[in-house]
Amino acid sequence: MRVKIDSGMTDALYQDRILPHVSRTFALTIPQLPPDLRTAVTSAYLLCRIADTIEDEPALSAAETFAFLQRFTAVVCGREQAASLARELEQRLSERTLPAERDLVRNMERVVRMTARLHEQQRAAIHRCIEVMCYGMHRFQSTASPRGLPLSSDLDSYCYYVAGVVGEMLTELFCGHSVSISQRRAALQERAVSFAQGLQMTNILKDLWEDRRRGACWLPQELFTRHGVDLAQLSPERYDARFHAGVRELIGVAHAHLRNALSFTLLIPGEEPGIRRFCLWAIGLAVLTLRNIARTPGFTAGSQVKVSRSAVAMTRMLTSLAVRNDRMLLRLFEAAAAGLPLAAPAAVRGPARAAVLAAHTADPAAEYARVRLRSQLEGSSARSDGSSRP
Repeated sequence: MRVKIDSGMTDALYQDRILPHVSRTFALTIPQLPPDLRTAVTSAYLLCRIADTIEDEPALSAAETFAFLQRFTAVVCGREQAASLARELEQRLSERTLPAERDLVRNMERVVRMTARLHEQQRAAIHRCIEVMCYGMHRFQSTASPRGLPLSSDLDSYCYYVAGVVGEMLTELFCGHSVSISQRRAALQERAVSFAQGLQMTNILKDLWEDRRRGACWLPQELFTRHGVDLAQLSPERYDARFHAGVRELIGVAHAHLRNALSFTLLIPGEEPGIRRFCLWAIGLAVLTLRNIARTPGFTAGSQVKVSRSAVAMTRMLTSLAVRNDRMLLRLFEAAAAGLPLAAPAAVRGPARAAVLAAHTADPAAEYARVRLRSQLEGSSARSDGSSRP
């Protein structure tokens, strides 16, 4: 796919035309937002998608990928020209890159120009998101393997870097849009990362076999060890009830995060129905996907647990009808989540301390390494004297 561009096509029109080709979900939800937010969120999503394209390109070495991500961050923040990077990067893309993603890279300059036209608060939120995401995403992708992530806290940190920072960015954009929303900033910030983690964990569970075929696994070995499962030995051809028991635990955690997502959404005033629909449609589809995963323990592909078009349409209709009615929205959520396991509140953590500190420093790589090393040393010291791990 290549978006047809004529001399009269504006950057804004290009963004609107490319969006459905790179994300069906966001092509549904973003148009629900008020116009000023719609432009900012579209630009932010497309920038994130370019970062994903760089990270996922198999023809690039780890060092080349990181160098391109650093340059892309510089482009977004106005320290390098987009056109030159776009030309170099497009030449390195393999046939594994989808045509729409290649087109987006080719037109990187358009998206960067749209971002530059936003007001300062919106630009700052987007710049921070891209900078933190590019650093953290690559840190995890460069060590990805079928063995999974060592600890549950690593899963939390991974979700923070690839999704939680987006939740923080959206909170800033929403607060900048409305005084009444900004008055609830603290409560929204408390739930923003959890909201995003619920959506990301749902995608991780849905796509676990596709990720595995690419040589990656984002599940925590720590959790599956309790069930006697070695993630490195998994195969979609061999159903293992112990593995499904571990998956159900993660479904419970994702479910709990999505309850926080609903709380986040209900903090948005009812007079902002577009923002509410943007959030509610994503939450509803995630809950229904979790239900499909729970009901299909032997699934071997994400397509087998994908939400049907009729269910998507019903979710959109019901949440739109109840968009201003908090009590009805709570009832709809309970009906959709009926029968799902639910983790205890203590199991719903935030990102690891090292990830949070790295996200708020000028040099995230150095800060993460420093804090991670200190936490590992402290953990080793605690275990050596017989005490439990904190």
